[in-house]
Amino acid sequence: MRTIVSLFGFDPEQERRIQAAAPGCNVIFGKPAELDPGLLEEAEVLCGWWKAAWEKSAGNPRKLKWVQTGSAGVDNLPLSELEARGVVLTTASGVHPVPMTETAFAMLLAFARQLHHAVRNQNERKWARSDGYGELRGRTLAVIGAGEIGAELARIAQAFGMRTLGVRRSGRPAPHVEAMYPPERLDDVLAESDVVVNVLPHTAETVGLFDAGRFAAMKPSALFINIGRGTAVDTDALTEALRNGTIAGAGLDVCEPEPLPADHPLWAMDNVIITPHIGGATDQYKARMTDLFVENLQTYLATGKPARNIVDYEKSY
Repeated sequence: MRTIVSLFGFDPEQERRIQAAAPGCNVIFGKPAELDPGLLEEAEVLCGWWKAAWEKSAGNPRKLKWVQTGSAGVDNLPLSELEARGVVLTTASGVHPVPMTETAFAMLLAFARQLHHAVRNQNERKWARSDGYGELRGRTLAVIGAGEIGAELARIAQAFGMRTLGVRRSGRPAPHVEAMYPPERLDDVLAESDVVVNVLPHTAETVGLFDAGRFAAMKPSALFINIGRGTAVDTDALTEALRNGTIAGAGLDVCEPEPLPADHPLWAMDNVIITPHIGGATDQYKARMTDLFVENLQTYLATGKPARNIVDYEKSY
């Protein structure tokens, strides 16, 4: 009997839907701490990542053919080992656009209406106005890494009356992105933009992409929002750009290193908002993961290949 192990702690109705999608299969539900890592030796399909079980099997579970992750990025997985074993890997792309977009716009609206200062003043019981109250309408927002999350960012940006630009490896158009550019035009896009949102995954090409030169290419009034990966940013260069006014502010849901050391200067900067890598967190996560996993599972059992989000190991996403 084919064994499927699911690690997300789905609720009973979600478990019922997954079980119904895999008739005749042995579907095991539980969180990693609740299950015997030896189960991975029998699993053909793994929903979620089970680091302890993978290490116990010495990276060589005998029957594993497909791993469905719960994240859009896969840089925390042993990609070379999975590829060598011929394991198909799928991401959770499509699950996170709404919460990631809302996280980015929470930061943008806070900066525009100076809410980050108001919150800090409230902690001190201080009634004080800030300088520079602004609006998003009429501003230009650039999405760097304009995939599904980028398209949702652009859609909401247009609803606020913003102009939208995008940069993606393929250069292909995306919904709601008014002008799309290849990576070679990144500096041109930065120079035009009032808001730059990084949504890039972690790859060899993206590490340190936002360095001192990139921040220098941006407007002094620009905001930089990072909801992609911390490794895309040279943290020292960002700190200096914020300190000397090269850019106006930064919203950081991810950073490098992560978490930032307690004595890092970014914590104390008035023009910085930091959230603890919660951009994709939402109370709708398990429901969306159920939809994605059921679709992929049905197609996998029928054809031997999941329907959506198959990782290209050469690209690392």
